[in-house]
Amino acid sequence: MKRDRTVMPVQEADVRSTNFLEVALGYSLDDAVLEASRCLDCKIPRCVAACPVNIDIPLFIRELKGKDVESAYFTINKANILPAICGRVCPQEKQCEGACIVGIKAKPVSIGALERFVGDYALENKLSSDEIIIENNKKVAIVGSGPAGLACAVSLRRLGYTVDIFEALHEFGGVLKYGIPEFRLPKNVVDEEINKARKLGVNFHKNVIIGKSITIDQLLHEENYKAIFLGSGAGLPSALGLAGENLTGIYYANEFLTRVNLMKANSFPNTPTPVRIGSNVAVIGGGNVAMDAARTAKRLGAKNVFILYRRDMDSLPARLEEVHHAIEEGITFNLLYNPVEFKGRDYKVNRVKCEIMELGEMDDSGRRRPMPTGKYKTFNITSSIISIGQSPNPILKKATPELVVDNRGRIVVDHHQTSIDGVFAGGDVVSGAATVILAMGAGKEAAVAMNEYIESLEID
Repeated sequence: MKRDRTVMPVQEADVRSTNFLEVALGYSLDDAVLEASRCLDCKIPRCVAACPVNIDIPLFIRELKGKDVESAYFTINKANILPAICGRVCPQEKQCEGACIVGIKAKPVSIGALERFVGDYALENKLSSDEIIIENNKKVAIVGSGPAGLACAVSLRRLGYTVDIFEALHEFGGVLKYGIPEFRLPKNVVDEEINKARKLGVNFHKNVIIGKSITIDQLLHEENYKAIFLGSGAGLPSALGLAGENLTGIYYANEFLTRVNLMKANSFPNTPTPVRIGSNVAVIGGGNVAMDAARTAKRLGAKNVFILYRRDMDSLPARLEEVHHAIEEGITFNLLYNPVEFKGRDYKVNRVKCEIMELGEMDDSGRRRPMPTGKYKTFNITSSIISIGQSPNPILKKATPELVVDNRGRIVVDHHQTSIDGVFAGGDVVSGAATVILAMGAGKEAAVAMNEYIESLEID
């Protein structure tokens, strides 16, 4: 390819780091058509195989190249009801774009940016597929309104089921609402994408905690749901287990981001939820959530925000785009440091002691293992945000002893079927914290399994 990728415009770093407006500004129609023209329309499209929900990528790009944006949207919509979301937050470089043939000799086609353009066009122009649903008069329950639950719900609704989604929080969207910052994923986009499920006839119920408000057993035997899908995500933060971890000023990333994204702490005191981080913030971890937390802290006014990560830059699990944006916004990376102790005064954290690490041999993750050196360095901080992973909330397991989970609290499944007859699961509650599109893929697959299960009941 002689022509470079069409670059998506973004807010300037010194401007965007002071606001919560979306960083990436999106393609124009001309930009989208120009980028679409880079696609080779391969006979064997590896991008489709690499997409967890199997979007017909060559077809939608071909339609977009011909400026038939509506057809491009309906092509995507058959496989993915959340294109405006997935185009923004999916790790395309590891999936569709990572498999793109163009990427062998040049930068791959910007499939994610094209999907976002089509998704936004559909929202702006209120495109509707006007699908005809043939009711089968059978009802199913979905626990959780995140990406796995939404994908499962829409797939089952299209098969004619009456679908009820039960959400524990006061807003729908799961991690799309509480976990991903506004500057990466505007919440009005999430709401509008969810409304498409409503228009299909999916029913939404908020402030319902399965295991507290109502049990799985009650759903199955009193409310007569034919099957249940558990897509409650992985919202329980992992702790470091260090001395001083209970000092004031130490947050877990889930709590910190929920306060800002869902409870609007960035608008305090106009909203009732505060968050106090001070001027010198250490974010512990190297994934996408750590990048989100660091960039959010910067926007809340922290003068110095830095990442503490026990490996090197090449080992960061975060998306390259997120790391790049963080660096542009003034986030610094202190690499090969492993926190060992928090220290404070008057119950408030003011320092974090770290052991200096060095890289050893490759481990099971394919990265060089961080090895202790016995040398230490202490950083002065006003607060710290811990972002080392999440696991499923234990409420569901405590209320349902027969539900088998592994030693990390993840639900054990066989072809999405749990240990309870008629109860299925997928997404982060099974895999641990992963990506939006992988959760959606699991939700769609689980819907197929649930339909087969329900049909088998009729045969019996």
